Amino acid sequence: MQLLDGKLVSEEILKEVALDVATLKKEGIQPKLAIILVGKDAGSLSYIAQKSKACEKTGIVCEQISYDETVTHEKVIETIHELNKRSDVHGVLVQLPLPSHIYTPEVIKAVSPRKDVDGFHAYNLGKMFTSTEFEELAPCTPLGIIKLLEYYKIDVKGMDATVVGASNIVGKPLSVMLLNRNATVTNCHIHTKNLKSHTRNADLLVVAVGKPGLIKADMVKKGAIVVDVGCNIVILGSEKGDTRGGKGSDTALKRVVGDVEFEAIAKKASYITPVPGGVGPMTVA
Repeated sequence: MQLLDGKLVSEEILKEVALDVATLKKEGIQPKLAIILVGKDAGSLSYIAQKSKACEKTGIVCEQISYDETVTHEKVIETIHELNKRSDVHGVLVQLPLPSHIYTPEVIKAVSPRKDVDGFHAYNLGKMFTSTEFEELAPCTPLGIIKLLEYYKIDVKGMDATVVGASNIVGKPLSVMLLNRNATVTNCHIHTKNLKSHTRNADLLVVAVGKPGLIKADMVKKGAIVVDVGCNIVILGSEKGDTRGGKGSDTALKRVVGDVEFEAIAKKASYITPVPGGVGPMTVA
């Protein structure tokens, strides 16, 4: 078994990006990414911190626009339109998820396709159906997975690939990208009957559901390539805190895990991504 080390590969990508940014700067262009954050979702804050750090590493200016979760839908749309018009802003990213009163599809539609670094706009998604040559702004997680496989010289041509998860962010676009590379793709979702029957014969298994331990060892065939997109926080128990002064407290012990049972499946897989350190860093890069 070999780990698909997303942390390692993402660092290589960021080095390439830094060289590209340096070239642009010589031409008088300072790349800038604008991030819109609504509320204080813990996951969103973590991801934005990682994105900001990646920008700093590569020489990209990162401008964060933060709103309270009570901000109106109209205000968010107005801000996006302003960023679309600004010549000094080259990429616009609206951090998801958004509060329920903000209509996410309309927000995604408002971002200019030319500045849609998340690759969520219907125009950029639609282009992907044509061929690999039209994947310039593909969704970040699927693109990161493709880059990870390419780094390890894994050619998916002719493979039976099963993608578990059918979101517009990961499952659907990844299925298209694998089809573009001549894999035979099965896309599973919450309504799939007998999930095991679709996963146990896959040469390449990608799981993007958000349910810890969904995929067991008996659902994966020996020698399969397993890409775990899941990032779940599980509570393992608690430990006693500082009891000085009679004010003891219990601290929850947490662990980040994926959607597959890593230890057991790693014994069967030829390649597997760790969680954390697999797909997450690739998404950011």
